[in-house]
Amino acid sequence: MDAPGEWTLRKPGLPGAGGKRTKHKKNRPFMALLITSTGKNLDSWVAALKEAGPEVDILTLEQDVPHERILMALAWNHPPGIFRTLPALKCISSMGAGVDHLLSDPDIPEDVAVVRIVDPMLARDMFEFVLALILGHNRRLPLFAQQQSRGLWKKKRYRRIRDTRVGVMGTGAIGHHVCMGLSALGFSVSGWGRSASREGQQPPYRRHAGAGGLASFLRDTDILVCLLPLTPETRGILNRELLSQLPRGGVLINLGRGPHVVEQDLIALLDEGHLQAASLDVFDPEPLPEGHPFWKHPGVQLTPHIASLTDPASVAPQVIENYRRLRRGEPLLHRVDRRHGY
Repeated sequence: MDAPGEWTLRKPGLPGAGGKRTKHKKNRPFMALLITSTGKNLDSWVAALKEAGPEVDILTLEQDVPHERILMALAWNHPPGIFRTLPALKCISSMGAGVDHLLSDPDIPEDVAVVRIVDPMLARDMFEFVLALILGHNRRLPLFAQQQSRGLWKKKRYRRIRDTRVGVMGTGAIGHHVCMGLSALGFSVSGWGRSASREGQQPPYRRHAGAGGLASFLRDTDILVCLLPLTPETRGILNRELLSQLPRGGVLINLGRGPHVVEQDLIALLDEGHLQAASLDVFDPEPLPEGHPFWKHPGVQLTPHIASLTDPASVAPQVIENYRRLRRGEPLLHRVDRRHGY
């Protein structure tokens, strides 16, 4: 049996069960890409990766290959301890845009590169979800849903796009796309990030950066959208001190990570009426535990982490390209700065 926390790669029908070990071409060093994710059906990933890279050996934890031949891993919520069993590992790719699930793993050696997914489809999906939530809040749809459940017929004034000030925290690839899309529709948009904007870019939305730009950013925001990566600096950033700087009646939309929110602070500000509502798609932990106060709070709208889901067929060519670059010794696409967390 495996020792606790250790993993082996197995394939049904191996020696001892009447099968044969996987064969590989002679005179060619066999290196492979391993897909690992707890509780996820990987069939669509295997098919998409084989379509994008027919020459690449794609493996899962159910197969049996020497651990020393795994060159690259594609992971999401991977089993603890898996990476320390792969001595030839040179790169780990996240299955999505977020990499906090990888950077929090102490078993990943410093010399193993971590890369993330940058996909236009993910950005479009996120924009559409943000837009749906903002329009829902502008038109008071969560409130009317509550009134319906109580049999209450009561009109409320709504807010128009031209009168809505949206602030987006996190202006990376996805955040920038969201800001651009909202600006094109006529919203008044501001973006805030850790550092100043990239040189040469003059986007049609206001940019704020760093601690010095946070107060003015919040002061001019009616609906705050959090798309930040989870780092030691952003953990707990959506707390009473920050959220109190929004105008009274503000709305929070958190699509980043659950640990961004200090839950007690958010509930208190909703109960006090300083915040009108909150739409939350991410939580800590997930799934949200039964009995959690968010489930029945009248000011909270919940969705089960579905704002933007990775399409294997869309991102597989990017993963395969990084595998090929790794084999050729070339720079990798979308490499993560592990000091900054993104």
